[in-house]
Amino acid sequence: MSGYTVARLDEIEEITDGREPWRPVRHHLGITAFGINTWTGREVGDRIINEHDEDDGDEELYFVSQGRARFEIDGEQVDAPEGTFVFVRPSAKRTAFAEEPGTTLVAIGGTAGRAYEASGWEVWAPIHPLYTAKQYAEAADRGKEVLAEHPGYAAIAYNVACCESLAGRTEDAIEHLRLAAERSDHLRRLAADDSDFDPIREEQAFKDLIGP
Repeated sequence: MSGYTVARLDEIEEITDGREPWRPVRHHLGITAFGINTWTGREVGDRIINEHDEDDGDEELYFVSQGRARFEIDGEQVDAPEGTFVFVRPSAKRTAFAEEPGTTLVAIGGTAGRAYEASGWEVWAPIHPLYTAKQYAEAADRGKEVLAEHPGYAAIAYNVACCESLAGRTEDAIEHLRLAAERSDHLRRLAADDSDFDPIREEQAFKDLIGP
């Protein structure tokens, strides 16, 4: 096995959740130590980064590798020409728009004081609209296909379990939750208060798995 991997940006296929498309750099290269992806605005005015904060504690560093971006951070405008770094702390609300065609941002993220845990959100994201549309059975079916292809992502198993719980597939939900919890104590703790598991919360197998 080679000690390095090389990939050009245009070799990484764009994926989307129906909003802004991105290139899953971390997933494509198999990086497990930190999160990194790129986002491109094709035309002037295109939103490049969805408006969000990082309530899970992630710090994010953006680098404008091409073009010019306009960030809005907690209501403040930030001009970011090519070659600019923009560091945003977790609680700050942020979004970004292209000021030139083909503006591309590199986004790098991680949580201070906590080892990075690759969740596989990049490959789950195209399925997420089914979840938000309450098409839980279809989301679960597609999620299982993704999990079979990428079995190392505990969070995918967790998301599948959520959908199965909401779809009334109790035994399948508990099995996928068991898989997630065995790989991630964080996900085990998360399940304790996750309303997606309300339909199976009184099942003894759920109580045995999650604890009091």
